[in-house]
Amino acid sequence: MKKEKIILTGDRPTGKLHIGHYVGSLRRRVELQDSGLYDRIFVFEADGQALTDNIDNPSKVRSNVMEVALDYLSVGLDPSRTTLFIQSQVPELCELSFYFLDLVSVARLQRNPTVKTEIGMRGFGEGIPAGFFTYPVSQAADIAAFRATHVPAGEDQEPMIEQCREIVRRFNHIYGPTLVEPEIMLPDNSACMRLPGTDGKAKMSKSLGNCIYLSDSADEVERKVRSMYTDPGHLRVSDPGKIEGNCVFTYLDAFCRPEHFGRYLPEYASLDELKAHYRRGGLGDMKVKKLLAAVMQETLEPIRQRRAEFEKDIPSVYEILRKGCEQAREVAAATMSDVRRAMRINYFEDMSLIDEWQSAGKEE
Repeated sequence: MKKEKIILTGDRPTGKLHIGHYVGSLRRRVELQDSGLYDRIFVFEADGQALTDNIDNPSKVRSNVMEVALDYLSVGLDPSRTTLFIQSQVPELCELSFYFLDLVSVARLQRNPTVKTEIGMRGFGEGIPAGFFTYPVSQAADIAAFRATHVPAGEDQEPMIEQCREIVRRFNHIYGPTLVEPEIMLPDNSACMRLPGTDGKAKMSKSLGNCIYLSDSADEVERKVRSMYTDPGHLRVSDPGKIEGNCVFTYLDAFCRPEHFGRYLPEYASLDELKAHYRRGGLGDMKVKKLLAAVMQETLEPIRQRRAEFEKDIPSVYEILRKGCEQAREVAAATMSDVRRAMRINYFEDMSLIDEWQSAGKEE
């Protein structure tokens, strides 16, 4: 029997998605969807995980569920080929998380480098919410419930996927082969690993105001590109410039294609040629930014147009999410039926338990 190839991936709905999300995951999800190589693709909004550090501000999560759904649809995710759903609407995920918590130690969670990094970024101190601390367990349940074989993610998520594999492996060891160990699918382009903010900071962040959002207007994109961090030592056009750490060139690595030069900067044959000129001096930042702005507008304009169409009929987007949640719950429920059977806690389905209890009573 052919083994199904299943993808599961998602995002925390704490804000509109930006081009870092697009380069790091969204663009590839559409490519995987269109490839026809996978039997099922699930993309979900992890609102439950988002609440672990926003429990006192649930409206932030609630208001962004529709924003993220619009972003998904605008980049080209097709609900007829990709199941879009909301985590909290599939209660089987909570049940599986509950069982998984018994398969991992506190010490193991404390050693997870991704968890340590995230905790440090949020500055919890001694007040780490238990839900946030254990979110690798919740993530493992999300993956296992859909029997995902492949999880597209950045290299920073490798410890999370390995933790999931460990939990699944232990479950299968104790209860028999029931769940699937997933594989991580890393980006194949180094420029897509982590796109920096427009200010040169390591990470795009809404709070830092250094994001270009997929929903930004053409004028907003133009403004943000023009103010982008470059090489602070490149003061005059004649000065040699640095490519490393220069956001404009990092973004060009991620978005620019050879055909863009023919359309927007025909005096250069390739990005390598443009970089060489910048390094030796004689090329101004504004000329390079003008190229990037044109490339970004070409990339984002179809996304903006699709989003505008979906925004005209929000009830239909709501219906897409509702149907996706129903489909996701059906799959997760089937997995949980197998999990309960393996754990022998399907008390009212396994009639052999009656005989066991009856026999035990007679022996007493």
